[in-house]
Amino acid sequence: MNPDQKKKAKKGMKRDLIILLLLLITTLALIIIFPEKEKGVSDASWDFLIEMMLILPAIMVILGLFAVWVPKELIGKYLGHASGIKGIILALILGALPTGPLYIAFPMAAALLAKGAKRSNIIIFLSAWACIKIPQEMVELRFLGLEFMLLRLALTITFVVIMGITIEKIIKWSDKKASRSS
Repeated sequence: MNPDQKKKAKKGMKRDLIILLLLLITTLALIIIFPEKEKGVSDASWDFLIEMMLILPAIMVILGLFAVWVPKELIGKYLGHASGIKGIILALILGALPTGPLYIAFPMAAALLAKGAKRSNIIIFLSAWACIKIPQEMVELRFLGLEFMLLRLALTITFVVIMGITIEKIIKWSDKKASRSS
C-alpha cells in the first residue's frame, strides 16, 4: 500500500468513526426523548448485530476465496469496460439470483469493482439485488398476475440499466472535471 492509499484509508476510517459516533449520539438522544421505544430499539439492534455476526464471516470467507481464485481478467472480460450488453445481462442475473439482505451485496460489489468490473455493471448488480429476486417474482406472479409481474419486471430492468449507465457517465464527467481543475 503506497502512502496515498494509506492516507486515504485513514481518512475513510476517521469518516466512518465520525458517522458511527453521530449515529450513536442520535440514537441515545432519541431514546432519551422517547424512553418507551428503548426496548424496541435495543431488541432490533441486537437482532441485527447477531444476524450480521452470523452472515458476514461466511461472506468474508467467500470473498477471500473469490479474490484468490477468480482472475481479474475474467471479471474484466465479463463485467468490465469491454463487456457491453453481455456485462449488463450478467450483472442483472448475478443480482437477481441470490436471496438475502442487501448489505451482503456491498462487499461483493467492492470485490467485483476491485477486480475490474465497470461501475455501471456494479450499479446494475446492486439495483437488481435490491429490486429483482426470482422468489419475489414468483410471489408476484401468484398474487398479482402475469401481466403485472412482467410489466414491473420490464420497467425495473429498463430503469436499473438506465440508472447504471447514467451514473457511470456522471462519474466519468465528474472525474474529468476534477482532473482538469487540479
